[in-house]
Amino acid sequence: MKLTSELTFAHTLTTDGALLFATRIVRLFAYGFLSVILVLYLAQVGLSGAEIGALLTLTLLGDAVISLWITTSADRIGRRKMLLVGAVLMLFAGIVFALTGNIVLLAVAAIIGVISPSGNEIGPFLSIEQAALAQIVPNDQRTRVFAWYNLVGSFATATGALVSGALAQFLQVNGFAPLDSYRVIVIGYAAFGVLLAAFFTRLSYRVEVGAFNRTPLQPFGLHRSRGIVLKLSALFALDAFAGGFIVQSLLAYWFQIRWGVEPAILGGIFFGANILAGISALSAAHIAERVGLINTMVFTHIPSNILLMLVPLMPNLPLAILVLLVRFSISQMDVPTRQSYTMAVVDPDERSAASGITAIARSIGAAWSPALTGALLSASLLTAPFFLSGGLKIIYDLTLWRSFRALKPPEENGDSLLPFR
Repeated sequence: MKLTSELTFAHTLTTDGALLFATRIVRLFAYGFLSVILVLYLAQVGLSGAEIGALLTLTLLGDAVISLWITTSADRIGRRKMLLVGAVLMLFAGIVFALTGNIVLLAVAAIIGVISPSGNEIGPFLSIEQAALAQIVPNDQRTRVFAWYNLVGSFATATGALVSGALAQFLQVNGFAPLDSYRVIVIGYAAFGVLLAAFFTRLSYRVEVGAFNRTPLQPFGLHRSRGIVLKLSALFALDAFAGGFIVQSLLAYWFQIRWGVEPAILGGIFFGANILAGISALSAAHIAERVGLINTMVFTHIPSNILLMLVPLMPNLPLAILVLLVRFSISQMDVPTRQSYTMAVVDPDERSAASGITAIARSIGAAWSPALTGALLSASLLTAPFFLSGGLKIIYDLTLWRSFRALKPPEENGDSLLPFR
């Protein structure tokens, strides 16, 4: 990595950019903190594997509906206001999950609130923050900023997972029942919603679209780029459906069923996995400068999916962990490039909507597969989710490359300035 490139990145961020990085850290720490124990907690409150899978599906479906409203309204109503709404919904979900084991109430909280079963982004936050970041940085720094944005998020998720596993283990060793130790973590998740809201209140008007580049209101906030966004959304939904078979909380559950791994060790595994994922995201910016965004997305993603399918074939726990970690070391190179590409090929006043709609498509795609994974695990088909996930993701990669390799972002056509200014 070139030191001058990283110094350029550091000077690119404004105060608003730094705040958006801080909200990313807080939120992803909370998601990692919860994801390691979420399925274990739901099992402790008495839910079956099939019920847990269905609840996770409802979580993702509810996220899609809420996020659709928030993200397609953000550029019109105000990005800061919509981010605050998301933080309140995160607090709400955490409180309800901590207070009850009733499946109906949990389902309501899952549908309305913001809960991340995977440790990854969920809710409206990412889409609106991406739109704001793309607005305040130049084209030739956009992918690098998004790479660092993903890196700090991965580190935060990793740290949250590590702290969660260690805290649960510590509480259980000191007399807490497993259920009570996990409930402490769920309460902590709710508290992070309050901290997130405090950061959002400090953002300035510069993160808003502004009157200078508004167009007349269009359905779902899109106009020129509707066709591009819809095609990307369909492909991203397929990718997310495939990824939903192995979300982090279900993967942690798989390790416990298959190998009897303790919570503290689970936290360590996903700490390492997310650190490697973050480093891989940072590497993506350098690769994309040489081969382009679409090529980076596709040709780093295929090997990671082959490695994913190898995980359940390993004969022992150390080898399974090793293959998983190698997979994570290249698995996230498509993330900042995907985000940067989406922001690059739409107009500024479509960005929140475009990012939101593609993210919602991912949520809808991912919503169905956890229920299928729960059923497969209940039927003792422990390897099936890995093969379904990896195989479908490879189909997505090849289709994406064929469909979009000819559509270049501005910086690959020699435009390094802010677009549409």
